[in-house]
Amino acid sequence: MRRFRSAMTDRLQPCDLAALKARVIAAARERGAADVRVAPALPDAGARERMRAAFARGDFATWGYGDAYAESASDPRAVLAGARTVVCIAMPYATPAPARRAPLRGRASNYAWSEDYHRRMRALLHELATLIDDVVGESATAIACDTKPIAERAFAARAGLGWIGKHTNLIAPGAGSFVFLGEIVTVLDLPVDAALRKSCGTCSRCVDACPTGALRGDYTIDAGRCIADLTQRTDPIPRELRPYLGEWVWGCDLCQLVCPPTRNAGARAQAAFAPLDERTASPPLTELLALRSGEFKRRYARTAMGWRGAAVLRRNAAIALGNALDRSAVGALARALCEDPHAMVRGAAAWALGRIGSPAALAALRARRNDEGDASVLGEIDAELERVAPAPR
Repeated sequence: MRRFRSAMTDRLQPCDLAALKARVIAAARERGAADVRVAPALPDAGARERMRAAFARGDFATWGYGDAYAESASDPRAVLAGARTVVCIAMPYATPAPARRAPLRGRASNYAWSEDYHRRMRALLHELATLIDDVVGESATAIACDTKPIAERAFAARAGLGWIGKHTNLIAPGAGSFVFLGEIVTVLDLPVDAALRKSCGTCSRCVDACPTGALRGDYTIDAGRCIADLTQRTDPIPRELRPYLGEWVWGCDLCQLVCPPTRNAGARAQAAFAPLDERTASPPLTELLALRSGEFKRRYARTAMGWRGAAVLRRNAAIALGNALDRSAVGALARALCEDPHAMVRGAAAWALGRIGSPAALAALRARRNDEGDASVLGEIDAELERVAPAPR
């Protein structure tokens, strides 16, 4: 890897570096950032060991992380050789909640209501990095925004941008946990900031609010039980966890909505992150269940919900309809059971029909059983028929 360091960067005096940092902070705040702080780019042994322990426990088993990831994510030099400091930026995104949801409407996490935040954050980071490079007269930076292995919450906490809460999200003073994070790694010795001496103390509201028990209360999370992660899986969601998803079709905000610093911060007027429309913030579940590739691309490709594909959203819509226990959804679920091209979606529809359990729902399951060719879907159908109407022994 090329080392972006030369005599030009070494000639900058402390007063020059302090002035450059002030310019970066001012520019970021003009563009809506809640705060900007700087951390030393030293490897974070604590973050590395916490990640290793989490991976060993299987907390992130569905994502395939391992020791190699922990090693690189804890060392900013994996992003930029010769790194000296990390500029950490928090961008608030909380917007007013949509009006009370009508029946058979799903819930989406508020980070996914607008255009994909990665694009906006990367644009901001590029602008700020260019400002630094122009002052230096050469490339002296690299950016990261959830796309490179860097422990962004750990370095944000080290910079004093906030502290990590028991829900494992960064809590920024005055903004709460509804903030996007981005980093500029640089070879410059920018003045660094001190970490905050704050914690959640005895508060455990987020832990109590998590319906699946994913939060342990010790600042760790079993992501395999986290609703936000469950809605992004590309394989069937475990049957025992499906009822806890409620109406969530993408992400989950429950642990953050009860967090006192986040509640006290309130919703900020961030037009850039406002919902694209009501359907994005609160999708009609039967429409979502019938979503096909073309409409999916038109409606969701610009959002953070666009990266996993239409089948994942249809699967989530089927589970949400099962949790709604509304018999008016039986027709849509029966069509999905018969017509959806993805076995994962058909299996979720079978589960939802069994959960509703009306005569029409059970009739749809029995009718499909003779024509279904996928073993996993047949397993879902049989499990629901046996649960609702067990065969005589």
